[in-house]
Amino acid sequence: MSEPSAPVTLAVDCMGGDHGLSTTLPACARFLQRHPDVKLLLVGQPEAVSAGWSRLKEAAAIPAERVRIVPASEVVSMEDPVEIALRKKKDSSMRVAIAQVKEGQAQAAVSAGNTGALMAIARYVLKTVEGIDRPAIATQMPNAKGAATTVLDLGANVDCTPEHLLQFAIMGSALVSVLKDNPRPSVGLLNIGEEAIKGSETIKKAAELLGAAGERGDINFYGNVEGNDIFKGTTDIVVCDGFVGNVALKASEGLASMIASFLKEEFSRGVFSKVAAVLSYPVLSALKKRLDHRRYNGAALLGLRGLVFKSHGSADALAFGYALESAYDAARHQLLARVEQRIQACVMPSPGAVA
Repeated sequence: MSEPSAPVTLAVDCMGGDHGLSTTLPACARFLQRHPDVKLLLVGQPEAVSAGWSRLKEAAAIPAERVRIVPASEVVSMEDPVEIALRKKKDSSMRVAIAQVKEGQAQAAVSAGNTGALMAIARYVLKTVEGIDRPAIATQMPNAKGAATTVLDLGANVDCTPEHLLQFAIMGSALVSVLKDNPRPSVGLLNIGEEAIKGSETIKKAAELLGAAGERGDINFYGNVEGNDIFKGTTDIVVCDGFVGNVALKASEGLASMIASFLKEEFSRGVFSKVAAVLSYPVLSALKKRLDHRRYNGAALLGLRGLVFKSHGSADALAFGYALESAYDAARHQLLARVEQRIQACVMPSPGAVA
């Protein structure tokens, strides 16, 4: 797999998310320690970013030329309507970070900010790749095989046409082929059953499109899959509309939290419960680690003319670090070019083309 000759530069929205600088700056410092070939553009209110960075012990050992603060006077809050973020806050850290990608100053941008605002701003600033009508959010969910299933869309598009679902499958295939070094990842279409007669008319028509794409060799189409197949690891990729995908994501995140709460509760009970908890702790602890959504943080906004990655808004420094890792891997493996090449090589029907 080809590697870019120049060092990777990422633009980081340091102000976004629930915790802002207290999360993003420590994650950035640790990330730079792990990757000596990376440069970071720390985007945000200059005084606050500079002060926060100077207080970090890890930052002291990082050469100054590997970090540059890019000023942005405004912050998109988690409560801001999309219209405010897009039309009113034109100097927000989110928008300025994305602009670094458009201007060629960075290969990817990372933000933990408002998802709707991030998608709207990214689409407005970067535009979509030719052949793609709607960008999609793609991320990984842990599965029983000890790996992860890539699922898209996760909330950018609540209502999707069959053609949109085909586009998601093609973009998801490019993502997995690059990041997982898997040239022909399998694609499943999320449905209420495996049988072709099941599902809405949209899903049935999408299955026809994906099946035809599979016959042409555009994708490796497995067929219909159900919700439990995401966690079984039946296919490498699962495509669905954003409403269903977001529900599945929240359910996945909640499972690890439930296990953590269970362990805490059992250890607080009587002696027999504590003994049982101690005996089961290694297994449950391993399961908790596997299901820890922080390890899968960093959703790709696919279909744009630039790389943008979304971190969970409540991410801690560990989780935000994983989002940086995802952006780094995508940039150094030239994900954008690979997505565009795959789209150009595929037959992409326009929305409404299926009768």
